[in-house]
Order: sequence, then structure tokens, then C-alpha cells
Amino acid sequence: MEANNWNKVRVLVTGADGFIGSHLTEKLIGLGADVSIFVKENSAAGSKFTAVNLKEFVDKIAHVVTGDIASFDSIRLIKENDPEVIFHLAAEAYVPKSFTQPLLVKQVNLDGTLHVLHAAMGLNVKRIVCTSSSEIFGNSKIAINEDHPLNPTSPYGASKAAADRFCFSYWNTYGLPIAIIRPFNTYGPRHTYDVIPKFISLALRNEPLNVHGDGSQTRDFTYVDDMIEAFLLMGSRKEAIGQAVNFGTGKDVSIREVAEKIINYSNSKSRIEYIEKRTSEVQKLLCDPSKAKRLFSWEAKVSIDEGLRKNIKWETGNTSKS
Repeated sequence: MEANNWNKVRVLVTGADGFIGSHLTEKLIGLGADVSIFVKENSAAGSKFTAVNLKEFVDKIAHVVTGDIASFDSIRLIKENDPEVIFHLAAEAYVPKSFTQPLLVKQVNLDGTLHVLHAAMGLNVKRIVCTSSSEIFGNSKIAINEDHPLNPTSPYGASKAAADRFCFSYWNTYGLPIAIIRPFNTYGPRHTYDVIPKFISLALRNEPLNVHGDGSQTRDFTYVDDMIEAFLLMGSRKEAIGQAVNFGTGKDVSIREVAEKIINYSNSKSRIEYIEKRTSEVQKLLCDPSKAKRLFSWEAKVSIDEGLRKNIKWETGNTSKS
């Protein structure tokens, strides 16, 4: 099974209607996979599941599994679906939520991951791709490779670090075919709650862009198309089994510079306003992607400038439709 040879493969994507999950689901459908999704049920419009990001693709999805990944019942639901490959992305991923609801974030991010792993133990799965986070590393003054100590600074980061290491232990102890992907800050169409989509939305309305602190904090922003290719590699290449792999561009950019670029590329009249520092904020997150390059010849193709232009163009079109 190669990165682009997914025809008829039975795939389950948890968190499929989220930002990265929806892009991954769309890509897998386009590659001919038999895609099921595990999503949180809701009661909107009298339905158990109302798609937000997958509206155009619902009729192409093999099965919609609704439930709560943090519930023990999710083990049975996943077993009944009987996938060959699981991409586990379901998570509480908004870091500030972990400041006020740390127990909920732990239940979803850690217990939910354990439920996926236990379900997989009763199945003949070829691969389980578990989604970790760059937030597990905490503060670092250097480019972060896979040997960097885990030192999360937020309850969210701690929950993802715990899940990351549980995944490794289940590969090591039980022989599950687990691959751990560690995406650095990913952005692009359909994202809503992180700094880039917030700044773009404000810039298009000519409203002030609020930058926490002095804006010197930096991130390694990776465009979603590059990250989806990384997910496919982790889900298909045998070299990924038993590995945790960092994926990022290898270049960081300050939040202040991101704000300036967005104002420039969107021809906005917005101004930058500096506000208080964020709680538990990491000053620098920079990926060392050398392992990804060595294992898979993977490199990010989309620069921050190209990615921001793409994202602004999409948001502009999306805003005009609403």
C-alpha cells in the first residue's frame, strides 16, 4: 500500500469533520478508499450528525459512525466498523479550552486514544495512525527533532504527550501497527480557531489584529496539503510503524510577521494591536523534519507566503458565498 494507492482500502477516520480530518477524508475518497468516519453526534436539524466541513462528501462516505470517542462505547462502535486502517484525529485541540476544562480535554485526548487502541487490538488492522502534536515539546530554542524531551506547558500539551507515549507503548507491548504523526502548526481552508484563520477573518473585515505579547513568538506553520501527504505516508509506508515522526517546514515565522503578511496580502486596512501575553504560551516551535525526509523523502512544498495567499483566497470566496 503506497501513499496514493488507497483503492478499496477500508479506512476509518476519527474526528473526520474537523479541519485536518475533513481534508484527509476528502483526499482518501478521491483516492478511491472505502472511507468511514467516526464523528461526535449532534441533534441539529433532528439528525444525529450534521456535517460542517464534509457537506459535499457525505454521500461518498461508506459509513458514518456517531458517538463519543471519550466513551467506552466507542470501542464497540469501532470494532463493528472493522477498518483496515485507522486515522485517529478526534481530539479537543483548542489549547485555551484545556485551561478551563482540563479533565474533559484529558478524557477526549488520552482516554479517547486508548479506546481506539483497544478497539484495534480486536481487529486485523494494517495501520493505526495516531495524531500527536508539537505542543508536547514545550519551549525550545532549537529546531525540534524526535529525540527532543517532552515538556508540555499546557494541560492540552500534557494530554497529547500522554497519548503519544501510550501509543508507543501499545506498539512496543502488544505489537499493534502504530505510527505516531506529530504535526507542527497546520493551517489552511476550513480552519477556524487558530491564529491564521482568526487574523484572516479580521483582516477581511478591516478590524484590528490582536497579537499577544510583543509578537516575537514564532511557529512553524505548515500548509494543510503538505500535512495531508504526511498523513498518507504514515498510513501506508512500512517504515512508519513503531515510529513517531515530526512534520513541519523547518522554518519558523513570528506571529507579528504573520499578521503583517496577512494585512498585506489581503489589502486590508487593519492595524496590529498588542495585548497581554497568553497563558502557558510557547515562545518558539520549530520543526526539524530531517527524519521525515530520511524515511519518506517528504518535504513541505508550500511556503508561508504561498499558503497565506491560498488561505486568503479561499476565505474571500467562502465569505462572499455566505
